[in-house]
Amino acid sequence: METSRSGAPADSAATIAELFYLKPTDTKPVSYTFEPPPGAGWQSGEYLPQQTSIADARRHAADAVIDREGFQLLAAPTMVEDFWSEAQLRAIYYPETEALLKETLGAREVHIYDHTLRKRMRPGPLSFRRSVDGSPREPVGRAHVDQTLQSAPKRLREIMGDAAERFSRPRFAIINVWRPLFGPVEDAPLAVCDARSVAPGDLVACDLVFRDRRGETYALAYSPQQRWFYYPRMRRGEVLLLKCYDSRADVARFSPHTAFDDPATPQNARPRESIELRCFVAFDE
Repeated sequence: METSRSGAPADSAATIAELFYLKPTDTKPVSYTFEPPPGAGWQSGEYLPQQTSIADARRHAADAVIDREGFQLLAAPTMVEDFWSEAQLRAIYYPETEALLKETLGAREVHIYDHTLRKRMRPGPLSFRRSVDGSPREPVGRAHVDQTLQSAPKRLREIMGDAAERFSRPRFAIINVWRPLFGPVEDAPLAVCDARSVAPGDLVACDLVFRDRRGETYALAYSPQQRWFYYPRMRRGEVLLLKCYDSRADVARFSPHTAFDDPATPQNARPRESIELRCFVAFDE
Protein backbone atom coordinates (compact mmCIF):
# COMPACT_ATOMS: atom_id res chain seq x y z
CA MET A 1 0.00 0.00 0.00
CA GLU A 2 1.52 3.33 -1.04
CA THR A 3 1.42 5.93 1.72
CA SER A 4 2.14 9.62 2.09
CA ARG A 5 4.62 11.17 4.53
CA SER A 6 1.89 11.36 7.19
CA GLY A 7 1.19 7.61 6.88
CA ALA A 8 -2.14 8.11 5.11
CA PRO A 9 -2.72 6.41 1.74
CA ALA A 10 -1.25 8.48 -1.10
CA ASP A 11 -4.25 9.07 -3.34
CA SER A 12 -4.87 12.33 -5.15
CA ALA A 13 -8.51 11.27 -5.51
CA ALA A 14 -9.02 10.63 -1.77
CA THR A 15 -12.15 12.13 -0.29
CA ILE A 16 -11.61 14.99 2.16
CA ALA A 17 -14.47 15.19 4.62
CA GLU A 18 -15.23 16.27 8.18
CA LEU A 19 -15.10 13.48 10.74
CA PHE A 20 -16.05 14.15 14.35
CA TYR A 21 -13.59 13.24 17.12
CA LEU A 22 -13.78 13.52 20.89
CA LYS A 23 -12.02 16.56 22.32
CA PRO A 24 -9.52 15.54 25.04
CA THR A 25 -11.17 15.56 28.45
CA ASP A 26 -10.33 14.66 32.05
CA THR A 27 -13.92 13.52 32.71
CA LYS A 28 -15.31 10.27 31.41
CA PRO A 29 -18.01 11.09 28.82
CA VAL A 30 -21.52 9.75 29.32
CA SER A 31 -24.35 9.21 26.81
CA TYR A 32 -27.97 8.35 27.57
CA THR A 33 -30.26 6.29 25.35
CA PHE A 34 -33.38 7.67 27.08
CA GLU A 35 -34.53 10.92 28.68
CA PRO A 36 -31.65 11.74 31.07
CA PRO A 37 -32.12 12.57 34.75
CA PRO A 38 -32.87 16.21 35.64
CA GLY A 39 -29.78 18.36 35.23
CA ALA A 40 -27.98 15.86 32.98
CA GLY A 41 -27.53 16.33 29.25
CA TRP A 42 -28.15 13.70 26.63
CA GLN A 43 -24.42 13.46 26.14
CA SER A 44 -21.29 14.86 27.77
CA GLY A 45 -18.01 15.36 26.01
CA GLU A 46 -17.37 17.64 23.06
CA TYR A 47 -16.97 16.29 19.53
CA LEU A 48 -15.02 18.47 17.10
CA PRO A 49 -14.86 18.28 13.30
CA GLN A 50 -11.54 17.56 11.64
CA GLN A 51 -10.88 17.58 7.92
CA THR A 52 -9.78 14.00 7.23
CA SER A 53 -8.46 12.19 4.17
CA ILE A 54 -10.56 9.07 3.50
CA ALA A 55 -9.03 6.75 0.90
CA ASP A 56 -10.91 4.54 -1.53
CA ALA A 57 -10.64 1.09 0.06
CA ARG A 58 -11.50 -0.61 -3.22
CA ARG A 59 -8.20 0.76 -4.55
CA HIS A 60 -6.00 0.92 -1.46
CA ALA A 61 -7.33 -1.76 0.90
CA ALA A 62 -8.76 -4.39 -1.42
CA ASP A 63 -6.94 -7.10 0.53
CA ALA A 64 -7.96 -5.83 3.99
CA VAL A 65 -8.74 -8.59 6.48
CA ILE A 66 -10.46 -8.23 9.80
CA ASP A 67 -7.60 -9.59 11.92
CA ARG A 68 -5.08 -7.14 10.43
CA GLU A 69 -6.85 -3.89 9.45
CA GLY A 70 -9.86 -4.59 11.67
CA PHE A 71 -12.34 -4.54 8.77
CA GLN A 72 -13.11 -6.68 5.74
CA LEU A 73 -15.47 -6.40 2.77
CA LEU A 74 -17.30 -9.53 1.67
CA ALA A 75 -19.61 -10.38 -1.20
CA ALA A 76 -22.70 -11.70 0.57
CA PRO A 77 -25.90 -12.25 -1.41
CA THR A 78 -29.02 -12.60 0.72
CA MET A 79 -32.45 -14.17 0.37
CA VAL A 80 -34.04 -11.52 2.60
CA GLU A 81 -36.67 -9.51 0.75
CA ASP A 82 -37.66 -7.09 3.53
CA PHE A 83 -35.05 -6.21 6.15
CA TRP A 84 -37.67 -4.31 8.13
CA SER A 85 -39.45 -7.61 8.76
CA GLU A 86 -38.43 -9.02 12.13
CA ALA A 87 -39.60 -12.46 11.04
CA GLN A 88 -37.37 -12.48 7.95
CA LEU A 89 -34.39 -11.28 9.95
CA ARG A 90 -34.72 -14.10 12.47
CA ALA A 91 -35.64 -16.84 10.03
CA ILE A 92 -33.36 -15.96 7.11
CA TYR A 93 -30.76 -13.27 7.83
CA TYR A 94 -29.47 -14.52 11.16
CA PRO A 95 -28.71 -18.03 9.81
CA GLU A 96 -27.18 -16.55 6.63
CA THR A 97 -24.85 -14.38 8.69
CA GLU A 98 -23.87 -17.18 11.05
CA ALA A 99 -22.96 -19.37 8.07
CA LEU A 100 -21.02 -16.52 6.42
CA LEU A 101 -18.87 -15.87 9.50
CA LYS A 102 -18.17 -19.56 10.04
CA GLU A 103 -17.15 -20.09 6.43
CA THR A 104 -15.14 -16.86 6.02
CA LEU A 105 -13.41 -16.67 9.39
CA GLY A 106 -13.28 -20.31 10.38
CA ALA A 107 -15.36 -19.62 13.49
CA ARG A 108 -16.38 -22.49 15.74
CA GLU A 109 -19.59 -20.85 16.89
CA VAL A 110 -21.52 -17.64 16.20
CA HIS A 111 -24.16 -16.08 18.43
CA ILE A 112 -25.98 -12.99 17.11
CA TYR A 113 -27.17 -10.98 20.08
CA ASP A 114 -28.32 -7.68 18.62
CA HIS A 115 -29.34 -5.98 15.39
CA THR A 116 -29.88 -2.33 14.53
CA LEU A 117 -31.70 -0.89 11.53
CA ARG A 118 -30.75 2.65 10.55
CA LYS A 119 -32.33 5.17 8.22
CA ARG A 120 -31.29 8.73 7.50
CA MET A 121 -34.37 10.73 8.49
CA ARG A 122 -33.28 14.31 9.09
CA PRO A 123 -31.96 16.57 6.32
CA GLY A 124 -28.69 18.41 6.85
CA PRO A 125 -25.44 17.32 8.50
CA LEU A 126 -25.18 14.02 10.34
CA SER A 127 -25.70 14.06 14.06
CA PHE A 128 -22.82 13.07 16.33
CA ARG A 129 -25.20 12.40 19.19
CA ARG A 130 -25.96 8.74 19.81
CA SER A 131 -29.37 7.51 18.72
CA VAL A 132 -31.95 7.35 21.49
CA ASP A 133 -35.20 5.49 22.08
CA GLY A 134 -37.26 5.13 18.94
CA SER A 135 -36.98 3.52 15.53
CA PRO A 136 -35.47 3.79 13.04
CA ARG A 137 -32.16 5.01 14.38
CA GLU A 138 -30.03 7.53 12.53
CA PRO A 139 -26.50 6.82 11.24
CA VAL A 140 -23.91 7.75 13.89
CA GLY A 141 -21.77 10.69 12.78
CA ARG A 142 -18.83 10.44 15.18
CA ALA A 143 -15.81 8.15 15.31
CA HIS A 144 -16.39 5.32 17.79
CA VAL A 145 -16.04 1.62 18.61
CA ASP A 146 -19.04 -0.36 19.85
CA GLN A 147 -17.23 -2.06 22.76
CA THR A 148 -14.19 -1.70 25.03
CA LEU A 149 -11.73 -4.07 26.70
CA GLN A 150 -13.92 -4.05 29.81
CA SER A 151 -17.41 -4.00 28.30
CA ALA A 152 -17.04 -6.82 25.77
CA PRO A 153 -16.49 -9.70 28.24
CA LYS A 154 -19.15 -8.17 30.48
CA ARG A 155 -21.65 -8.10 27.63
CA LEU A 156 -20.88 -11.73 26.80
CA ARG A 157 -21.64 -12.72 30.41
CA GLU A 158 -24.84 -10.66 30.44
CA ILE A 159 -26.14 -12.34 27.30
CA MET A 160 -24.85 -15.89 27.65
CA GLY A 161 -24.75 -16.34 31.42
CA ASP A 162 -23.09 -19.58 32.52
CA ALA A 163 -22.31 -20.49 28.90
CA ALA A 164 -20.01 -17.47 28.50
CA GLU A 165 -16.95 -19.18 29.97
CA ARG A 166 -17.15 -22.14 27.60
CA PHE A 167 -17.96 -19.93 24.60
CA SER A 168 -15.05 -17.55 25.16
CA ARG A 169 -12.30 -20.21 25.39
CA PRO A 170 -9.75 -20.05 23.97
CA ARG A 171 -10.74 -16.94 21.98
CA PHE A 172 -13.81 -14.88 21.19
CA ALA A 173 -14.49 -11.69 19.27
CA ILE A 174 -17.36 -9.29 18.73
CA ILE A 175 -17.95 -8.47 15.09
CA ASN A 176 -20.37 -5.95 13.61
CA VAL A 177 -21.73 -7.10 10.23
CA TRP A 178 -22.82 -3.95 8.35
CA ARG A 179 -24.96 -4.06 5.20
CA PRO A 180 -26.76 -1.38 3.16
CA LEU A 181 -30.39 -2.20 2.45
CA PHE A 182 -30.06 -0.91 -1.11
CA GLY A 183 -27.29 0.37 -3.31
CA PRO A 184 -25.26 2.00 -4.44
CA VAL A 185 -24.80 3.90 -1.16
CA GLU A 186 -24.22 7.59 -1.91
CA ASP A 187 -25.57 9.18 1.28
CA ALA A 188 -23.82 8.86 4.68
CA PRO A 189 -21.30 6.16 3.71
CA LEU A 190 -19.31 4.41 6.42
CA ALA A 191 -15.66 5.29 7.05
CA VAL A 192 -13.39 2.79 8.81
CA CYS A 193 -10.01 3.29 10.44
CA ASP A 194 -7.10 0.88 10.01
CA ALA A 195 -6.62 -0.66 13.47
CA ARG A 196 -2.83 -0.61 13.03
CA SER A 197 -2.88 3.19 12.85
CA VAL A 198 -4.77 3.67 16.13
CA ALA A 199 -2.68 4.19 19.27
CA PRO A 200 -4.11 2.93 22.58
CA GLY A 201 -4.37 6.52 23.82
CA ASP A 202 -6.61 7.43 20.87
CA LEU A 203 -9.41 5.26 22.32
CA VAL A 204 -11.36 6.98 25.11
CA ALA A 205 -13.82 4.93 27.16
CA CYS A 206 -17.32 6.44 27.46
CA ASP A 207 -20.27 5.27 29.55
CA LEU A 208 -23.43 4.37 27.64
CA VAL A 209 -26.48 4.33 29.88
CA PHE A 210 -29.54 2.26 29.03
CA ARG A 211 -32.73 2.03 31.07
CA ASP A 212 -31.70 -1.35 32.51
CA ARG A 213 -27.92 -1.42 32.29
CA ARG A 214 -24.72 0.57 31.77
CA GLY A 215 -22.42 -0.22 28.86
CA GLU A 216 -19.18 1.26 27.62
CA THR A 217 -17.92 2.29 24.19
CA TYR A 218 -14.80 3.98 22.84
CA ALA A 219 -14.81 7.44 21.33
CA LEU A 220 -11.85 8.29 19.15
CA ALA A 221 -9.47 11.20 19.74
CA TYR A 222 -7.92 12.61 16.58
CA SER A 223 -4.40 11.71 15.47
CA PRO A 224 -2.79 12.51 12.10
CA GLN A 225 -1.36 8.98 12.11
CA GLN A 226 -4.79 7.40 11.72
CA ARG A 227 -5.55 5.95 8.28
CA TRP A 228 -9.16 6.15 7.12
CA PHE A 229 -10.89 4.27 4.29
CA TYR A 230 -14.33 3.75 2.81
CA TYR A 231 -15.83 1.48 0.17
CA PRO A 232 -17.55 3.75 -2.37
CA ARG A 233 -21.01 2.85 -3.62
CA MET A 234 -21.54 -0.22 -1.48
CA ARG A 235 -24.35 -2.44 -2.67
CA ARG A 236 -26.97 -4.61 -1.03
CA GLY A 237 -25.02 -7.77 -1.84
CA GLU A 238 -21.96 -6.64 0.14
CA VAL A 239 -21.26 -6.61 3.87
CA LEU A 240 -18.51 -4.90 5.83
CA LEU A 241 -17.14 -6.71 8.87
CA LEU A 242 -16.01 -4.44 11.72
CA LYS A 243 -13.97 -5.67 14.69
CA CYS A 244 -15.52 -4.41 17.93
CA TYR A 245 -13.40 -6.54 20.27
CA ASP A 246 -11.04 -9.49 20.26
CA SER A 247 -9.76 -11.38 23.27
CA ARG A 248 -6.60 -12.21 21.33
CA ALA A 249 -4.03 -9.44 21.79
CA ASP A 250 -1.82 -9.99 18.73
CA VAL A 251 -4.48 -9.23 16.11
CA ALA A 252 -6.58 -6.16 15.32
CA ARG A 253 -8.87 -5.69 18.31
CA PHE A 254 -10.86 -2.54 17.47
CA SER A 255 -11.95 -0.83 14.26
CA PRO A 256 -13.16 2.76 14.80
CA HIS A 257 -15.84 3.77 12.32
CA THR A 258 -18.31 6.54 11.58
CA ALA A 259 -20.83 7.65 9.01
CA PHE A 260 -19.78 10.82 7.21
CA ASP A 261 -21.15 13.44 4.86
CA ASP A 262 -19.46 12.81 1.52
CA PRO A 263 -18.96 16.10 -0.38
CA ALA A 264 -19.61 14.18 -3.62
CA THR A 265 -23.08 13.01 -2.55
CA PRO A 266 -25.65 14.04 -5.19
CA GLN A 267 -28.43 16.32 -3.95
CA ASN A 268 -31.06 13.76 -4.95
CA ALA A 269 -29.27 10.79 -3.33
CA ARG A 270 -31.55 8.34 -1.58
CA PRO A 271 -31.17 8.55 2.21
CA ARG A 272 -29.03 5.68 3.47
CA GLU A 273 -30.68 2.66 5.07
CA SER A 274 -28.56 -0.07 6.66
CA ILE A 275 -28.54 -2.94 9.11
CA GLU A 276 -25.84 -4.09 11.48
CA LEU A 277 -25.69 -7.38 13.33
CA ARG A 278 -23.50 -7.62 16.42
CA CYS A 279 -22.14 -11.11 16.80
CA PHE A 280 -20.22 -13.06 19.42
CA VAL A 281 -17.79 -15.20 17.45
CA ALA A 282 -15.87 -18.09 19.06
CA PHE A 283 -12.65 -19.57 17.69
CA ASP A 284 -10.70 -22.73 18.51
CA GLU A 285 -7.30 -21.17 17.81
